Amino acid sequence: MYKGKKILGIIPARGGSKGIPSKNIIEIYGKPLIQYSIECANSSKYLDRTVISTDDLEIKAVAVLVDYYSFRKVSEA
Repeated sequence: MYKGKKILGIIPARGGSKGIPSKNIIEIYGKPLIQYSIECANSSKYLDRTVISTDDLEIKAVAVLVDYYSFRKVSEA
């Protein structure tokens, strides 16, 4: 909460990457890359709630594994 207002954090996590495919779920030092963003958001004293916006079911599965709320973004194909 900041100045009496609730703050929502949003972690955008696209599934398709041209440079490094599946980069958000690649393990770095024993944790998926997306988990570092989740942990950082969780440690923020300003964020009341954080959600992950993703179009990728694997990223969503990782978020669920680390006990995190996630929702599926609609693709703009």
